[in-house]
Amino acid sequence: MIKKHRKVLLVGDGAVGSSFAFSLLQNCTIDELVIVDIQKEHAEGDSLDLEDLTPMMMPAQIRSGEYADAADADIVVITAGVPRKPGETRLDLVKKNTKILESIVTPVVNSGFSGCFVVSANPVDILTALTQHISGFPKNRVIGTGTSLDSARLQVALSKELDVSTSDVDAYILGEHGDSSFAAYNEATVNGMPLLSLPNVDSVRLAMIEDDVRKKGGQIISRKGATFYGVAVSLMKICRAILMDENLVMPVSAPLDGQYGLNDVYIGTPAVINASGIRQVIEVSLTDEETKKMHQSAEKMNDILLASE
Repeated sequence: MIKKHRKVLLVGDGAVGSSFAFSLLQNCTIDELVIVDIQKEHAEGDSLDLEDLTPMMMPAQIRSGEYADAADADIVVITAGVPRKPGETRLDLVKKNTKILESIVTPVVNSGFSGCFVVSANPVDILTALTQHISGFPKNRVIGTGTSLDSARLQVALSKELDVSTSDVDAYILGEHGDSSFAAYNEATVNGMPLLSLPNVDSVRLAMIEDDVRKKGGQIISRKGATFYGVAVSLMKICRAILMDENLVMPVSAPLDGQYGLNDVYIGTPAVINASGIRQVIEVSLTDEETKKMHQSAEKMNDILLASE
């Protein structure tokens, strides 16, 4: 049996990209990582720096390269884009980053690439949809990090509030990775018990937690300029699930086909990820109010997509 050569091409070697590469090499067996960045010397330097991990972590070939190197890659990860500035929303970035996205996706597709795109550049839901439109790839092979980071932040906040381990909390943020996101508290559990059935859990406090989670990214950006560790690990987990055919369930930017009564939109929802990309989109049971929020989030993104055409 011939061993499969596992190859990842990373486009964008900023804080998110380099943190992702660092996490990938520690947590996933790959054979080759190629880094593409407009600042070629930086990509070369990072490649030299990262290859020092390989004797201690995972043996892999690491080098800088070009879009043509995507030809035989399993995954192309896109983190390239203009970062969000203090006071700027993720949606403010759409026009700036759409042009960058086109300059990446077209040459990658022209290389003969036939794997999965994984996108984390913001606004991630919109840029994931645009990646699929530009590439013409099947929707299941284009994935965004979506609300994976937001959901992790919710789990952290609830674990602090309830004084339990984050591993005991199962809760999702759904919708846009941005201002119209919302907590799906109806299905959230703590130690297997419904969150809403726990004593001393009140709606006012849960609403405050939801708002705090929504604002956390902005708080980090105002203090250190960018957020990158959490989304880097989200990217790693998505890539590992594809490379290892894991059937991992996590909230991502996934294409809806009737779920929640929505179609033709990428939005944050749990999905099963394996070697085919998104194997299945999981529809979470929502209250009427939560369903309304999901629709409002989708409408907001569709309006921006139409305006950007």
